[in-house]
Amino acid sequence: MPTTSQKPNETLSPAPQQGDGSLIELRQVAKIYESASQSFTALRDVSLQVWAGEFVAVVGKSGSGKTTLLNVLAGIDRPTRGAVAIGATQLHTLSESQLAEWRGRTVGLVFQFFQLLPTLTTVENVMLPMDFAEIIPASQRRSRAVDLLERVGIRDQADKLPVTLSGGQQQRAAIARALANDPPILMADEPTGNLDEATRTSVLDLFAQLNADGRTVIVVTHERDISAYANRQVTLVDGRIAADAHS
Repeated sequence: MPTTSQKPNETLSPAPQQGDGSLIELRQVAKIYESASQSFTALRDVSLQVWAGEFVAVVGKSGSGKTTLLNVLAGIDRPTRGAVAIGATQLHTLSESQLAEWRGRTVGLVFQFFQLLPTLTTVENVMLPMDFAEIIPASQRRSRAVDLLERVGIRDQADKLPVTLSGGQQQRAAIARALANDPPILMADEPTGNLDEATRTSVLDLFAQLNADGRTVIVVTHERDISAYANRQVTLVDGRIAADAHS
């Protein structure tokens, strides 16, 4: 899939205003990927509001635009058209370096394939975002990382390399890393896709616990029973929101 550098924003709608208290707002967002031979529209004029403290599941078939939507929300991808606001920040106004700094402070990201650095120990992987963002004092980073590993139930794996951990343990480590800088928003792209049934349940339980603590959670997933965890389910079909149901 092309990267965000391949096509800059063409036009932008007026910046969303959040006087109604929403934390996240997309207004008429489209994302079109261009190649030498053709273009592919991944998102088609998507408008969406998410309020602080919601647990939103984004569901849909492969190719429906779920991951693209998450990437736009996280500032990884820039929309071709439309505007994205997170809190008071209009993402389309930020440079790449400003986006990276904003993301490090605001959004914790969890991926399907964990993306832990293999040469670092588990606790060093969790400390890495703290080293980049420099929000947490250096003297407190290891103890905070250990506390986060305790929070996700794998403190005993702190000084082991990721290759020695099970898939579920690696995903828990990735969640701890996502929480390193205490971001208000946690986003996950198919976080249970490579896990067995029991481990999937435990990871979803952990997301629910983090949401109950007040964190806004957005999960892209194929899980059929996600409604047991999320209080809102957004269904994408061909790049458009086909349903938006609250539970």
